[in-house]
Amino acid sequence: MTSGEHARHGRGAAVTLVVAGLTCQEVGASIAVILFPTTGAIGMVALRLVFSALVLVLLTRPRLRGHAAGSWATVIAFGVVLALMNALFYLSLERIPLGAAVTIEVLGPLVLSVFAGRRAASWLWAILAAIGVALLGQGSFGHLDPLGVALAAATGATWAGYILLSARTGRRFPGLDGLAIALAIGAIAILPFGIATSGAVLVRPEVLALGAAVALLSSTIPYALELVALRRLPSSTFAVLMSLAPAIATIAGLLLLGQTFTWVAVLAVGLVVAASIGAVRTARRAGGDAPAPPTASP
Repeated sequence: MTSGEHARHGRGAAVTLVVAGLTCQEVGASIAVILFPTTGAIGMVALRLVFSALVLVLLTRPRLRGHAAGSWATVIAFGVVLALMNALFYLSLERIPLGAAVTIEVLGPLVLSVFAGRRAASWLWAILAAIGVALLGQGSFGHLDPLGVALAAATGATWAGYILLSARTGRRFPGLDGLAIALAIGAIAILPFGIATSGAVLVRPEVLALGAAVALLSSTIPYALELVALRRLPSSTFAVLMSLAPAIATIAGLLLLGQTFTWVAVLAVGLVVAASIGAVRTARRAGGDAPAPPTASP
């Protein structure tokens, strides 16, 4: 195998890892939806963040001393936004299908890419995405609960904030220390609400086991797969692949949750995916960052 063939093979394997990571995320979200009648949305968020934090803290053993006050302010904000982002996303999943929720929330990173692009062409992608989201409301996933739509949109806003805070935290903390600390802060922030809404059901063995599975599928495994993929893929290519999340979520909702949709939904999701890819590429050509959805995304 020549060096060029080896490189192409490596890129192909990396693409497979990214798609596998996205699939794991949506399978994890589907399991969470199935558990909602038992744990409630906030209880499920608490379980996911607690287990995710435990795994990453044990793996990284982050250093807590020697950080400036500004660094702590950043990582605390990061953790709180992380908890809020996941809470809003799971609350939206109680009311609207998985595919619709992910399609709407992707608008947050997409808008961030539009501003990073700093070109008039970037706004064309925003208009295309708006058309796609408007089509979602035309019965493509059935009736979409207005509150669920609002919660998904709020998730997108916090997701954009999460991306920015993730970058700042990465500059202030070495390796994965910042993410581990932020996850722990997010878990501590959401746990009292999870206990208040779900009570003793959270410590039932079967619920703990499924909560751990959701954490592994939604956070730990995707993070590991994407970390390996990023060693072989340019960040811009990675961002484009992450734009496939709405399509994968729609398929997962159909196969795992029985959430049906019409061809209008296929068109709507396709428009948002195309707009997200276009915005990422425009931002890259403009010389700005092309922010991709972070691994700890909802």
